[in-house]
Amino acid sequence: MMTFGRRERNEKIESAGGRVAIVALAVFLLAAGLIGRLIYIQAWQSDRYVALADGQHKTSYELLPERGKIFIQDNALLSSGEMYPLAVNKNFALVYAIPKTVLDPAGSADKLYEFFRKETVEKIADETIKLEREERLKKELATLESLPEEERPAKEAELTAAHEALMLDPLWLQLEADRRQDLIRIEKEKIVNDYISKLDQLEDIYEPIERKVADDKLKQFYIFMSGRNDLSAEQLTIKDETILINTENEAELKLEGFGFSLAPYRFYPENNIGAHILGFSSYDDNEEQHGKYGLEGFFDQELFGKYGSVSAERGAGGLVIVNDRQHVQQEDGSSLVLTIDRSAQFTSCRLLNEAVARYKALGGSVIIVNPKNGAILAMCSAPDFDPNNFQTVADIKVFNNPAVFDQYEPGSVFKAITMAAALDKEKVTPETTYQDAGQIMIKGWPKPIKNSDFETFGGHGTTNMVKVLEQSLNTGAIFAMQQVGHSDFADYVERFGFGEKTGIELEGESTGDLRSITGLRVKDISAATASFGQGITVTPLQMAMSYAAIANGGELMKPYIVKEIIEPDGKRYETKPSVTRRVISERTATILTGMLVNVVEKGHSQKIKIPGYYIAGKTGTAQVAAANARGYSNRYNHTFVGFAPAHNASFVILTKIDSPQTSRFAEGTAVPLAHDITKFLLNHWEIKQERAIETNAKK
Repeated sequence: MMTFGRRERNEKIESAGGRVAIVALAVFLLAAGLIGRLIYIQAWQSDRYVALADGQHKTSYELLPERGKIFIQDNALLSSGEMYPLAVNKNFALVYAIPKTVLDPAGSADKLYEFFRKETVEKIADETIKLEREERLKKELATLESLPEEERPAKEAELTAAHEALMLDPLWLQLEADRRQDLIRIEKEKIVNDYISKLDQLEDIYEPIERKVADDKLKQFYIFMSGRNDLSAEQLTIKDETILINTENEAELKLEGFGFSLAPYRFYPENNIGAHILGFSSYDDNEEQHGKYGLEGFFDQELFGKYGSVSAERGAGGLVIVNDRQHVQQEDGSSLVLTIDRSAQFTSCRLLNEAVARYKALGGSVIIVNPKNGAILAMCSAPDFDPNNFQTVADIKVFNNPAVFDQYEPGSVFKAITMAAALDKEKVTPETTYQDAGQIMIKGWPKPIKNSDFETFGGHGTTNMVKVLEQSLNTGAIFAMQQVGHSDFADYVERFGFGEKTGIELEGESTGDLRSITGLRVKDISAATASFGQGITVTPLQMAMSYAAIANGGELMKPYIVKEIIEPDGKRYETKPSVTRRVISERTATILTGMLVNVVEKGHSQKIKIPGYYIAGKTGTAQVAAANARGYSNRYNHTFVGFAPAHNASFVILTKIDSPQTSRFAEGTAVPLAHDITKFLLNHWEIKQERAIETNAKK
């Protein structure tokens, strides 16, 4: 019995020891795991857990910087003008919904559409119908591009008359009305459904509804939504930036499910004036206001500034411990002072819009530049837009700045560049002559190239280079180019800045296209047509700057539109004028200036003549390339480029009219516009007269 007992006890001891070992091993493994996990957390996950802890014990929020302003001056040429804001920040209301308290989401969504969006949707629908009409006529006219040139005018008039008659047909008008209603219905459904998706959130306490609501609009919204027709906007006032008060009884006007708060938004005091220069700013998906197009886009980072932040520890009960607060000051955006002259800009834009309407044109541009330093004094295009209401634009192409974006064939204004090359290479002088038959055959090309007056005048016979510019002879431009040679001609064209961006501080600048004359194998016909501005494309700014080089004694300046950048601390950085390169000699520039004065005195640019001044300039009437076929359409772009006073130029002016319907040649459209603007500028800048005013003795 005793022996059995010892054995049994020994077995129990061994069994117990085994369990202890297992438990010890388990404890060891558990401890090792915990230690390993702790090491992993401390070494690789510490940032995450610190952040989680901070989330419980710390509070933080970002400080929004104020966007920099944009200013222009008056009398900028004299550098003594007062500054005016072109883009600033102004408090507007942000209307928001409190979805959990909105009683009727669908009904409220309809009311929101009615108040905020209906007018804009209908306006866009009307603009769309108008664009569709224009596009229909454009496509119909494009079918004529395969016809011989002499047959096109009659056919174009026939198609245009038929189109206008169709637009007055009752059945067509009804179809357009139905189309308009469909556009409105589709857009309304989209907007209303978007409103409903925001309002139908039962647990949500905040949903932005409309931004940048002006004070009067906000007051009218409250009256409309509340049904308080007994109130007027004049009776209401904003108090503490979040409530509306009836001033007659000091009672707060509330809206169930809606509220507002004031916040700074971009505001453009001059509305459309300078729209293409400025661009606009809007909120992105991250609820940040950033610039698009123009200066707002180009300088977005500088204008935006840098966020700041505030973070602090939370104590018991969630109270903020003030002494432990960390503050990083936000950096407001820098401001821009432009080279633009306010009066020059306003007058140029007004006269341009009037001209586009008067000549029934598709659009146009004006550029005024100081040739001595490259400063842009005015720049505007039509059609334009209001950057305060950019969302109402039906065609986003309007946002592109035609002065730097559009690439077009310049026509005869380019003859001055061809002549500059020939004069500078000493291949011709003003007195050099050639025999003008009115037309010329180019090797490898089946049809003769004619002068614009060939059908009425024929050949000019023995003709010198002065007459070539004065009468704008294509054959003479070809002759001058041939004296230089294809390669050297292309080299001069590039030296004048064509085929490359000017580097101006605006988004969307184009390079133009010189491939027809800069390739390895240049066709004779390509060089010939390029000599009078066809077959190559340029931007209006490039064209203006090429004449600025002539006016500046042969030196091409880099154009700029920002005069100063002012940082938030007051430091100012002024743009220094920069010479891109010397293009032609000073002697060549002087000779060519005299020839261009002769064009104004005796040639196709006489309508810009202003008593007391010599003005140099040249017109260009260029056929627009066919859209759907080889060759050219029956539309024309008109350009004038010139400078005044001719022998000590204060400014260069370019006027461009796109596809006018009332005049065939630029002397009837672009030149009168240039005259009116030039006359104003000479007076505005008090530029001294340089010649005696001729008087007519006869009465």
